[in-house]
Parts: sequence; structure tokens; C-alpha cells
Amino acid sequence: MNNLILIFIGAGVGGVLRYWLSSRIQLFLGSPFPYGTLFVNVSGSFLMGFLFVFIMERFTGLGPQLRALLLIGLLGGYTTFSSFSIETLQLVENGQWVGALTNIVLSILLCITATWIGIIGARVL
Repeated sequence: MNNLILIFIGAGVGGVLRYWLSSRIQLFLGSPFPYGTLFVNVSGSFLMGFLFVFIMERFTGLGPQLRALLLIGLLGGYTTFSSFSIETLQLVENGQWVGALTNIVLSILLCITATWIGIIGARVL
């Protein structure tokens, strides 16, 4: 199948999953802090690390197609750094400087850590 079609399908599914999961978490927690976006970014980072190892190191025969569908498409549509950026700026505009800085630090540290844990976890299996 054409990689562009796989990316298109993956991005659509990832975008819907991001919206659904993020909004459910936000509704459940009922907080002005963007926990839903933070969760999506951290879980997407973990999945990126984990799936990268399986696709690029373990199942290399299917690598280009799975990479297009899952890494570029699904996780590209699922992770939300554009949402992270606007939500952080909204916190700043609302005078919530501590919340904005917390969101920046947690997003960066947790996402990089989640990617690393995903890579290690996949390599252990």
C-alpha cells in the first residue's frame, strides 16, 4: 500500500484518538491545567520509543509500511505539541506563570523519559 495512504489513515485515527482521550481526561479531572494534552504527549512519546524499536530494529521487513502507518501517521496525529504550545501560551496570558512553566518542564522531561523507557522496554522484550 502507498505510504501516503498509510500516513493518511494513521493520522486520522491518531487525531481522533487524541481528541477523545484528551477530552475524557480533561473532563474527568476538571482542571484548567492541560492534563489531557500532557498525558497524550507522554503516552505518545512512550509509544514512539517502544514502536520504533520493534519496527526499525526487530521487524525490519515491514519497516517502511509500519513506520508510515504507526510512527508518522498514527503517532503524528496522536501527539499534540501544537496543542501543548497554545495551551501553555493561554496559561501565560491568564497570568498562570507557574502552570505554564510546570507544563513546559513536565512535558519535556516526561516525554523524553517516556520515549527512553519505551525504547528500553521494547529492547528487553
